[in-house]
Amino acid sequence: MKLISQLSKETEIPIATIRFYEKSGLFSGTKKEEVKTNNYVYYGDEVIEKLRFIQMAKAVGFTLSEIKEVIDVWYKKDLSKKAQIEVLDLKLLQINQKIKELTAMKKQISLCKFNIENRKE
Repeated sequence: MKLISQLSKETEIPIATIRFYEKSGLFSGTKKEEVKTNNYVYYGDEVIEKLRFIQMAKAVGFTLSEIKEVIDVWYKKDLSKKAQIEVLDLKLLQINQKIKELTAMKKQISLCKFNIENRKE
């Protein structure tokens, strides 16, 4: 069991971000029932795995709400291999759509730039 400062150090995620994820319902810690003198929250190793999963998922474009939808079932192994692949396939489709949109935007901006550069003054 680790304290939030230890989680932060191990994962290189700021404490405020970890607290935000916890308040968002992505994971939770526990208090030791036998300790009544403080409000320390302790986190198991599965939280470190979840934090790394969250960071990886964010890096490839998942939103926190999308992560929240799958994180518990993913780690409880409630998602079948097929369902896990479907989640990832859907995200790949969304990324490909975004690439198409950005490519079209880039083309439009390039055309505007070309028109400005070749405008007769």
